Amino acid sequence: MKKILNKTIYESIKEIVSPEHTALVVWDVQNALVNSIFNKQEFLTSLKTIVRKAREKGVPVLYSKITPLPPQYNSSWAIYSTMRRYGVDDPAKLPPFMKPGTPDAEIASDVAPAGDDLVIPKHTASFFIGTHVEYLLRNKGIETILFTGIATEFGVASSARDASNRGFYPVVLSDAVSSRSKDMHEHALKILEQMAIVASSVDLLKAWE
Repeated sequence: MKKILNKTIYESIKEIVSPEHTALVVWDVQNALVNSIFNKQEFLTSLKTIVRKAREKGVPVLYSKITPLPPQYNSSWAIYSTMRRYGVDDPAKLPPFMKPGTPDAEIASDVAPAGDDLVIPKHTASFFIGTHVEYLLRNKGIETILFTGIATEFGVASSARDASNRGFYPVVLSDAVSSRSKDMHEHALKILEQMAIVASSVDLLKAWE
């Protein structure tokens, strides 16, 4: 740890993830996505351990939850990109997605929110766009954000980049993020290593001992 220009510069993983200035983000761990990933059981096991330990350490836990906008308030790009993802040529052919109140939209029971955990509805692939997350984290004195969830190459990567751009220490926990595609997951982690900190749950738990 160094003091430069009246700022504290954290250097070791232990300093970076110190519970007093760290928050845990559980990104889009909703049933529809959890049931689609390549390593469901391994992912849930790692994430469950991290969430439990974060609560024990007094680390705030924030859950993102995909909450679709009414179609008339969606952007043209959002509709087009969703059509492309599902391989359809007409918005009317799109299947229902994360409809509030359906089992698909609920957070997986293995890692469900509890106690003082916050659940933040959001509409984009970044935790910082259209939410008050940055305001909440600043008020809480948070400097480091641990990222877990689905999907590594989409919302996790976007949110970690945004966190970095806003001056937070972004830490992506490699065995507690996942994707439909193992290849995309692994490629995303390699890219994230260049602009964030990529660590395992073992690294985190050791730092919290």
